[in-house]
Amino acid sequence: MNKRREFSAEYKARIVLEVLKEEKTLGEIASREGINPNQINNWRREFQENASRVFAKNKLEKEAGRKIQELEAKEKAYQAKVGQLTLEVDFLKECSRKIHGDGWKDVIGYKG
Repeated sequence: MNKRREFSAEYKARIVLEVLKEEKTLGEIASREGINPNQINNWRREFQENASRVFAKNKLEKEAGRKIQELEAKEKAYQAKVGQLTLEVDFLKECSRKIHGDGWKDVIGYKG
């Protein structure tokens, strides 16, 4: 049983671009590559239908990159705030221990 041949996206694009240049006929290219001309026509049609996505993708990628940068900046700010609050809590715990002794948690009702 013959296994179906699989072609990489780069190979398909190269063949389609060669067809679009119109330096050789579709039949000549198909014969040289050993591919059915209908298959190459399908690749060409798919290529042309999806060509606009190349430019849309760039715009979407830029927007996604900006969103990622915004989220990373927010995360950094939140981490800084958590760090600051942790230092303050540790400082207050130490002050409470110094003022009230080892039983400071019971005195102030600390449950952490």
